[in-house]
Amino acid sequence: MVLAFVAWGVLFTDNIATITGAILTYVMTNFGWVFILSTLSFLIFMLYLAFSRYGSIRLGKDDEEPEFRTVSWIAMMFSAGMGIGLMFFGVAEPMYHFGAPPHGLAKASTPAAAETAMQFTYFHWAFHPWAIYAVVALTIAYFTFRKGAPNLVSSAFRPILGDRVERWPGKTLDILAIFATLFGSCTSLGLGALQMNSGLNFIWGVPQTTTIAIIIIVVVTALFIVSAVSGVERGIQWLSNGNMVMAVFLLLFVLFMGPTLYILNTFVSSIGNYLFNLVPMSFTTAANGDEAFLSSWTIFYWVWWASWGPFVGTFIARISRGRTIREFTFGVLLVPSVVSFLWFAVFGGAAMNLDLFGDANIAAAVAESQEAALFATLAQFPLASVTSFIAILLVGIFFISGADAASVVMGMLSQRGTLHPRGTIVAMWGTLTGAAAAVALLFGGLGGLQTVAIIAGAPFALIMIGMVYSLFKSLREESVPSAAPRPSVAPDPDRARSRPQGAPTPQQMSAENPREPGDTSYPG
Repeated sequence: MVLAFVAWGVLFTDNIATITGAILTYVMTNFGWVFILSTLSFLIFMLYLAFSRYGSIRLGKDDEEPEFRTVSWIAMMFSAGMGIGLMFFGVAEPMYHFGAPPHGLAKASTPAAAETAMQFTYFHWAFHPWAIYAVVALTIAYFTFRKGAPNLVSSAFRPILGDRVERWPGKTLDILAIFATLFGSCTSLGLGALQMNSGLNFIWGVPQTTTIAIIIIVVVTALFIVSAVSGVERGIQWLSNGNMVMAVFLLLFVLFMGPTLYILNTFVSSIGNYLFNLVPMSFTTAANGDEAFLSSWTIFYWVWWASWGPFVGTFIARISRGRTIREFTFGVLLVPSVVSFLWFAVFGGAAMNLDLFGDANIAAAVAESQEAALFATLAQFPLASVTSFIAILLVGIFFISGADAASVVMGMLSQRGTLHPRGTIVAMWGTLTGAAAAVALLFGGLGGLQTVAIIAGAPFALIMIGMVYSLFKSLREESVPSAAPRPSVAPDPDRARSRPQGAPTPQQMSAENPREPGDTSYPG
């Protein structure tokens, strides 16, 4: 079916653009409210689990230790989850909203527009998207490592479907997960190729054309297939750790070479604005908001994250064995969100400062070409060629680490949930992902990539609602010991006198069940 889609795009480019455009319009017009409400519900559900008695349940055996060190766990999670997206939109999104504030909340290109731009950028990249990932990852990890089920999306539906998860209903769920993974990740590959092409144009004057972008996809696809075949423990982990080091270097360079005080003030005030307006933003729909903005940004993001759900969720589940639900939730929700806050404050804040107090006019560059936004900003600082080259490397390695994680996940899903899929299967899915990304660029460029992501992600957003119900149903059936000690109660003489004949005395029970000094719980 994926091959058929690729052939359709190559042979009938105009036809596929027309049909996918019609599907996109229908989905966004009629189901936007579903995606808005369900995404908020996922966030509330994850917070409830973290603070409830279920938070102490471990994703594995009760005495199992985490498989990966926390630093590597976070690095791999972040590289797979948002690496290319942050590089592409780090400057582009804040500057786009700066030039056209959402819902008409501020006048364009003013300090008020800067605050509004950061507020909505945080909204699209922090708690809500990571809640989507967390729901899928936690559900799969729980049923895989706690219940011993195969590492499949369908395994999460056993409490609902029973043995039918091994027949066509379960296989259909896994096929939809593969489609969402492939087309969701191919969108990011296309974005990465466009941005790398823009960087090469900035440094060496390489033409910015669809042909060059497709050549980049072919080259990098070959590289990430090699990395993916080497497995999670080697290729993906090494690439993720190395990429985090370069990303921190680039972030610190812009922070200290740019308007440091303005960036830090933006970081703090924007978090406050985001948290204060979190509830109103979460409930804004086309009925009382800017329908064009919601369709192009908020709803697109929620469905795009949903399309990444099976890929990122399965991958995070794969690397989260041995962690408690509480540790998992705080790690997945808070750490990447804080990094996103800082990333957008540094790059978006620096760009807005250049426009507010200088004549860089980056907003105009973003309006013309979003993929050029980062390089237009780096050009305003010393060593622009060096930092731009580092940015290209970052995009390339995020490209590789994200795509090889997606290939491994599709290998798992298509091989009955094995944690170590065959190299040939992984290579096949990697090749198809690159081909799908090239087709999406052919029939619509950036818009085509977004269209494919939404169409693939829409069905999986509904599947996630079922995953929440299934997980909660299974958690309620699990015995969770209370952490609170039972209170000490003084002996009741009346109860002692009414003890049945032959029953042991409290002293006899204590002798049979010795306690540690200071233990006031009931014997036995």
